[in-house]
Amino acid sequence: MNMFDLTGKVALVTGGAHSIGFAMGIGLAKAGATVCFNCTSEASRQRGLENYAAEGVKAYGYVADVTSEEEITALVAKIREEVGIIDILVNNAGIIKRIPMLEMSLADFEKVVDVDLVAPFICAKAVLPGMLEKGHGKIINVCSMMSELGRETVAGYAAAKGGLKMLTKNICSEFGGANIQCNGIGPGYIATSQTAPLRERQADGSRHPFDQFIIGKTPAGRWGEAEDLAGPTVFLASDASNFVNGHILYVDGGILAYIGKQP
Repeated sequence: MNMFDLTGKVALVTGGAHSIGFAMGIGLAKAGATVCFNCTSEASRQRGLENYAAEGVKAYGYVADVTSEEEITALVAKIREEVGIIDILVNNAGIIKRIPMLEMSLADFEKVVDVDLVAPFICAKAVLPGMLEKGHGKIINVCSMMSELGRETVAGYAAAKGGLKMLTKNICSEFGGANIQCNGIGPGYIATSQTAPLRERQADGSRHPFDQFIIGKTPAGRWGEAEDLAGPTVFLASDASNFVNGHILYVDGGILAYIGKQP
């Protein structure tokens, strides 16, 4: 299946040192890509390099703040010098603050929007000239199921991810004619350290109420695993998706398709 072969491609996965970003990076590497990632500290970079090495992958790690245009411009230039022009960008870095809207400060709202929406714009803008130079490119934005749904306590996150969905469509519109495909992945509820508090067992051994809610709402009957995102990432990064553009691929176990059981 040569259409899925990423040999010779250079990929940048933002926030790719652990969790979902790491699973995406491993998927790309196993398909043949050379994987670069960034994180916010040297300690995280070192842990990321160790994690990739443990999987038999030689990755390139960098420290850079995705919300700084200056740092991202320098990062892309450094990757070009040390590894090559970036063929694949995965805008994965993100944060969430679960705070009721009336209790959420403007600073917290702006921080979530900066990381989850402004940063993907900065990163895409930085890699697009190289993609135009090479005559091809793949940009994958991690849009989340919250780009379609709202829920209590995630006003900033849902607003940012909804905006990222539309940024995805706009990049497609502006650069599709240059053989650049920009698509999104919309993960459902994934079992990560970020969602661990929502899955903690109660004192009596029962499931957390939110855990019960998600299991009941998901036709697959489980939370997703980070590894569930590797295949979709490879698809959207490969020639197999050359005529797929401006699309959001929801990897959610069917939750968006399901109205739920009758009480």
